[in-house]
Amino acid sequence: MKRFGLAIQIVIGLCLGILVGALFYGNPAVSTYLQPIGDIFIRLIKMIVVPIVISTLIVGVAGVGDVKKLGKIGGKTILYFEIITTIAIIVGLFAANLFHPGVGVDMAQLSKTDIHQYVETAETTQSHGFIDTFVNIVPKNVFEAIVKGDMLAIIFFSVLFGLGVAAAGEKGQPVLRFFQGVADTMFWVVNTIMKFAPFGVFALIGVTVSKFGLSSLIPLGKLVILVHATMLFFVLVVLGVIARMSGISIFALIKILKDELLLSYSTASSETVLPKIMEKMERLGCPKAITSFVIPTGYSFNLDGSTLYQALAALFIAQMYGIHMPVSAQITLMLVLMVTSKGIAGVPGVSFVVLLATLGSVGIPVEGLAFIAGIDRLLDMARTVVNVIGNSLAAVVISRWEGQFDQKKAQAFIHETTTRAA
Repeated sequence: MKRFGLAIQIVIGLCLGILVGALFYGNPAVSTYLQPIGDIFIRLIKMIVVPIVISTLIVGVAGVGDVKKLGKIGGKTILYFEIITTIAIIVGLFAANLFHPGVGVDMAQLSKTDIHQYVETAETTQSHGFIDTFVNIVPKNVFEAIVKGDMLAIIFFSVLFGLGVAAAGEKGQPVLRFFQGVADTMFWVVNTIMKFAPFGVFALIGVTVSKFGLSSLIPLGKLVILVHATMLFFVLVVLGVIARMSGISIFALIKILKDELLLSYSTASSETVLPKIMEKMERLGCPKAITSFVIPTGYSFNLDGSTLYQALAALFIAQMYGIHMPVSAQITLMLVLMVTSKGIAGVPGVSFVVLLATLGSVGIPVEGLAFIAGIDRLLDMARTVVNVIGNSLAAVVISRWEGQFDQKKAQAFIHETTTRAA
């Protein structure tokens, strides 16, 4: 396998996983033997995400050393995230209104999936509220936040710590060198773990295919096709225009991230590629301070694929039940999604949790989610890829907005990637 690049290895793992899952469809032994392999890979990634975010953010912020400058970057980042996710919601609503994926679906042919765990999580999330999300950005105990993997709280502490290192001047240099050493070490660990990626992909896909099979896909085929087509439109047209305005081609960005996109699609987890996309965006010409802040923050505030899907799925369920959604109701849905989709990215099944917290407020039966839960993994794969592309592009946009994007460095890296691919 060494003669093949990582992308080819992941594709081989993906194809073999689909083959094994299809051959042993419905056989619980597949999950028994393969799930531990997939779980180990996901755990390896989760293990390294927090140290990388902390170390790179502290080094990046200490390099800026200016509270006002950092505050300006933060304000622009949140503003950009809100605009793009709102556009994603509008695109999802437009696609559902144009193609009516839920009309004519016979619910008698659909199998229901138990969504009890998502209901409990949604109730917990709703009890906190939007304001509490911002309050909880400030950790009571930084070590507790690290253990829980609470990314927003970790980012908040790391930014303050980085500013403190910068303010300490010469005395802070040993601390800065320590965290630079941690960052360099962790990226070596990332590259080592990535060698295990094809096996993790093989296991995760094999388990997924063996569980859901083709029979559960056919009745909801229109929804699956529309979700993928709309995601493709959003990436190529919406993000494509933004990329062009930022001086880069969306196709060049996709080519640069091909390994990470294949991996995130196969695992349906954007966490698996967080360290690598931070590294590649720096090589593309984005400053460390911007990359290390924008990309981790985007994992909570810039889930373009997830918000697009949530809007589309909400109207799909309404159409399936024959519920008329006037423009006023859809505007309400958009406004509610703008709030509920922020700040809970670390919750398992986040899109389902957001939908459960949203549907009731616009009169759509939450029970409808049980009909599409069976294919959620397949749809999650698509929205994860869009999330990754959206967050990677955000680093370029904010860097360009701040006048710190290195165009020559970007062109050199794109040329290097293209030459290597050829």
